[in-house]
Amino acid sequence: MNRQIDYAALGARIRKARKSKKLTQEQLGEFCSLSAAHIGHIERGTRIPSLETLFRISNILQVSLDWLVFDSVEPSDGMLTRMEAMLSGKDRQKVESFYNTVKILAEKIDSM
Repeated sequence: MNRQIDYAALGARIRKARKSKKLTQEQLGEFCSLSAAHIGHIERGTRIPSLETLFRISNILQVSLDWLVFDSVEPSDGMLTRMEAMLSGKDRQKVESFYNTVKILAEKIDSM
């Protein structure tokens, strides 16, 4: 499987999360010890952020790294986004149990 990250999509997800938190590029940059210009480049997909930078951004914006990165790998049918929406607001422990069940099933899917 040869997958590549779509950095423009990654940047768009960062921009969307930043705006939902009502932060400017300047504010996000300040929180992450980056310039506003650098944040702008990341959001446009013209700079590739380091793992450390992505980690900082995800923490500040309170989004997961997998939401930023994996949903930017390739277009999907939106199945994961739909699942995320269905689980939003549900009991955290029950969602974790659900995730663990899906994980076990996914590991065994080829033998089913």
